[in-house]
Amino acid sequence: MDQREAGVLDQLWQGSPEAIEVLYDRYGRVAYTVALRVLSDQAAAEDVVQEAFLAIWRRAMTYRPERGSLRSWICAIVRNRAIDRLRGEAGRGRVELPLDERPEGAGVSDTWDQVAAELSREQVRGALRQLPVEQRQTIELAYWAGLSQREIAESMDVPLGTVKGRARLALSKLRDLLQEREQSWQPQ
Repeated sequence: MDQREAGVLDQLWQGSPEAIEVLYDRYGRVAYTVALRVLSDQAAAEDVVQEAFLAIWRRAMTYRPERGSLRSWICAIVRNRAIDRLRGEAGRGRVELPLDERPEGAGVSDTWDQVAAELSREQVRGALRQLPVEQRQTIELAYWAGLSQREIAESMDVPLGTVKGRARLALSKLRDLLQEREQSWQPQ
């Protein structure tokens, strides 16, 4: 963490409104990009970013520098808020559906689709846990925080070529690990 970020963090911990302005100026654009990627709606993304920065200001003491960069923490909060917004909208949609109108294709097969999707998610999580820490963090920042390789290089304080190499190696290892797991599930 550089001196400027440490100073802003100290101000944020003291509840300074100026600190949140500085953070917004510095990270507002990437936060909006993350929200927009999740929501695909400009107005909703703006709302989520505003809510997230308010939460960041209120809960600044929960940030732990040893767990990751300030940028990653902010992006994670924005992403989680955006996902919560999507889940909320999906839930309202189900409630508003009249009981006598059942969607096409709903039924028992939905349960199996959900089980298969959960198994796939667990396989990916397991494969990610097998990656070296630097490679796993690179993939997480790219896919869950929505950062570009250049932004990852800046947040991890490593050269861009290192990020590209880590991403390539990580994706190759993930592909191999997931293929091995898929083959182990196939009937003999």
